[in-house]
Amino acid sequence: MSRRALVREPIGMFDDQLEVITVSAAAARAHVVQLEAERALAEDSGVASIDAYRNDLEWELDAWREVYVISAVTELAVLRGELDGRLQG
Repeated sequence: MSRRALVREPIGMFDDQLEVITVSAAAARAHVVQLEAERALAEDSGVASIDAYRNDLEWELDAWREVYVISAVTELAVLRGELDGRLQG
C-alpha cells in the first residue's frame, strides 16, 4: 500500500463564523496536550483560582477532547472502509 493511501481525510468542525474547518485526530490530540499543559501551568502559578479563566479552559478542553474522539473514530472508520470495503447488510 502506498503512503498516499494511508493519508486520512480530517473531519470538519465549525469555527465562530460557522465556516467549516478541518482537524485531523493528530492535530486535535496535540491541541488537547497543549491545553492540558496550560492548565498545569495555571494551577502551578495560581491563575487557575480565577473562576472565569478555569471554566473557559475546562470548556475548551472538553470541546477539543470531543473533536479528538470524533476525528479518531472517523479516521478509523475510513481506514476500515479502505481496507475491507463497505459493510453489507
